[in-house]
Parts: sequence; structure tokens; C-alpha cells
Amino acid sequence: MSKLTKKQKASQDKIDANKFYPIEEAMAVVKDANYAKFDASVDVHIKLGVDPRKADQAIRGTVSLPHGTGKTKTVAVFCTPEKEDEAKAAGAEYVGLDELIDKVAAGWTDVDVVVAMPGVMAKMGKIARILGPRGLMPNPKTGTVTNEVGAAVSEVKKGKISFRVDKYGIVHSSVGRISFSPSQLADNANELLQTLNKMKPSSAKGTYMKSITVASTMSPGVKIDTRSIK
Repeated sequence: MSKLTKKQKASQDKIDANKFYPIEEAMAVVKDANYAKFDASVDVHIKLGVDPRKADQAIRGTVSLPHGTGKTKTVAVFCTPEKEDEAKAAGAEYVGLDELIDKVAAGWTDVDVVVAMPGVMAKMGKIARILGPRGLMPNPKTGTVTNEVGAAVSEVKKGKISFRVDKYGIVHSSVGRISFSPSQLADNANELLQTLNKMKPSSAKGTYMKSITVASTMSPGVKIDTRSIK
């Protein structure tokens, strides 16, 4: 096992590994323990009492964070010509159809979110194997397959994020940057957690939210007391 650096040791010393912190206090501790010189991401990791192998428990959805993500997301929109101006006006960086599909087919994936109209999804099948593994394939459940492409792009730019449970039953999601205040980070995390609570499958038994941990890109994890969730 590698030896901790002085910065890592000092960071760990600021966190009580046995304590479950109220959510806003946990955000303050993460900010204090962070030792990165850049504006690090703050991420929450929620262990759910679900079995992702069952279709009705494969949690997936979207949430609009009240304070945004702190990161400007690059959006590509696959649409027919009459919708191109709408997508561009909303802030999409890449707009088109056949040429854009060929660009992705050639290996280009330098984008954070992909939006597509329902009528072009058949053509998108050509690049599904490229976009899918990267979590970029448009999906109706995340609001990225829609005829209202302008509205979809605007929501992404304002802080709408998508999430999904992994094979271990954990949801990983950014809730802002280390430059955010503890209250802003807590607000964003609460919005995500409330959304997940509403999505609890009726077939899921026992404790739904088993554990919640928050950490920055360069800080140890801080345990959150689930009782402090709004």
C-alpha cells in the first residue's frame, strides 16, 4: 500500500471517519479537507437497496440542480434542418444530422450531452456502439430524445444532469464544484436525493438509501447522516 503524502495525511486528519455528518456540515468538511489547487468536482455516492439486474430497479433519471454544476457542458443535437436554428439559439455547440453522425462514426466524441429528435433515432443506430459505452446515447428517460430540442439544451446548460445506478447499486453524481458554498452543495445534493427517493421501486425491500458519501476529486470521503436529508 502506498504511503500517504503530507497533504493527504492532513486532509484525512480533518475528517472523523466514524462520524455521520449532517449534510451541510459534510459539505463544509469536504471543502476544508480538499487540497487540490484547481476547482475540484464535489461528488456524492449513494448506495441504494436495489437490484440493478431487475428492470424495475435499474434506477435512471434526471434532475435539475438549483445551483447548476459549475461546469459548462458541451451539447450536440442530432435533428432535422428545421430544428437546427432552435438548437443553436439554445446554446448547442454542435448541430446537424448526417455529417454529425459520420463525425462520430469516425471516432469523435468530444461532447458531454447528446440530444436527438425521435424521428432521427433510427439513423443514430449507426453510432450507438460508440455513444452507448460513454453514456452519451440519447434516451427518452433522460429527456434527451425529444422534439423540443431547444428546451432540452437550455435545461442542460442550466444544470440538468442525468444519473443511473451502476451494477453495484450505487449512484455516482457531481453536485457542484469545491468553489460552491456548503449551502449550495447541500441544496444540490438534496435535490438529487429527493428525486431518488421519489423513484424508489415498489419492489425494493428493506432500507432504500443504505449510505451516502460525499468527496471532492482530491479528498477522502465524508459520511452523510441520512436523517439530515430534507
